[in-house]
Amino acid sequence: MLRSLDIAATGMQAQTTNVETISHNMANMTTTGYKRRRAEFQDLIYQDLRRVGTMSSDTGYRVPAGAQIGLGVRTAAIYRINEQGSLSQTGNALDLAIEGRGYFRILLPSGEYAYTRDGTFSLSQDGSIVTADGYPLVPNIAVPNNAENITIDQSGQVQYTLAGQPDAQVAGQIQLTTFQNENGLAAMGQNLFTETTSSGDPINGNPQSVGFGSVRQGFVEESAVNAVTEITNLITAQRAYEMNSKTITASDQMLQTLTSLR
Repeated sequence: MLRSLDIAATGMQAQTTNVETISHNMANMTTTGYKRRRAEFQDLIYQDLRRVGTMSSDTGYRVPAGAQIGLGVRTAAIYRINEQGSLSQTGNALDLAIEGRGYFRILLPSGEYAYTRDGTFSLSQDGSIVTADGYPLVPNIAVPNNAENITIDQSGQVQYTLAGQPDAQVAGQIQLTTFQNENGLAAMGQNLFTETTSSGDPINGNPQSVGFGSVRQGFVEESAVNAVTEITNLITAQRAYEMNSKTITASDQMLQTLTSLR
């Protein structure tokens, strides 16, 4: 009887993780470039009350189906759903959205690289393109202080014009980075990810080349969270949590009955 208490407890713990994941999604409904998460679960090991395939008699007959009791559930993984978010027009020349596969590569103060879908860039004091936290875009691209009409085409080439000079000047080329397993990237907050052994090595290339998305100037990628889906998932998780709690209540009542018989 105590086994049912432990099993139901694992169910409540799993649904707590589920609700926390959904809550994180809903909290990031307006986070630029955010990809929603989904919790995945696995059943725990089983105890054999009667092993499958054992002999049922001396005549050689075998049991067609044994008797196994599962011991509950555990969290297996929390996946990122890497679907394209909607593009929102901002009109800011340094707002960039990736349409398709790829991440912007960012240089951290530690000298390591990070990767992001958040393309809300600005210019630093020396004219370099940087993130909202001041981390420079890689490869480094800088424009003069007197630059006018900064344009970035869908292939990532950055150009600008100077007063009195009609011909555009090339400031640099934006690159994108892809990974064999995007779910293997480690989230570090600030809309940034770092590579891991599970993600595979980074693959760098120009936008619109084979395997890479395109860059859209004056747009940002909105969060890929659907409010209706998350609310539905939240209700389902809440009901599952309640049913597991009722299992604990029923097991406790059965234990009280056994205790009263003694």
